[in-house]
Amino acid sequence: MTKTIAAAGAFALVAAATCLTLAPTASAAPQACVTSTLTTGAEEGVGTIRTKSASSTCGDLNLTYSDDSTSPYGDYYAGRLRNSSGVWKTCNKGYVWASDGSHSLNDSKYWLCTDVNDNTAFTVASQLDGGDSVKITH
Repeated sequence: MTKTIAAAGAFALVAAATCLTLAPTASAAPQACVTSTLTTGAEEGVGTIRTKSASSTCGDLNLTYSDDSTSPYGDYYAGRLRNSSGVWKTCNKGYVWASDGSHSLNDSKYWLCTDVNDNTAFTVASQLDGGDSVKITH
């Protein structure tokens, strides 16, 4: 009886280890948000064009850094998306003021565009002037 219990226990351990070994590995998980550096276009213009990451977990275009090239204070920034007809449209949020420096990914004030589809072309426009350096986390 003792041998039977010991054998059953050993078999259970081997079976459990086999299940652990044979467990499927995770597929390529979406990566965290991606950050792209852009130079802004002038108001309603087109600056550097980037594409919304298809493998990112972020659904928004988030302004996480801005540096106005002509002022030590800041500028108004808007996200712009290119539609299927090739026309650039400013996102519904419009222009938002951002002082020079870093901005929190969690502050909805800096979410320039929301619910952006994967592989959508985007850019950023500066209301007061173009040529600013911004980082968009998407």
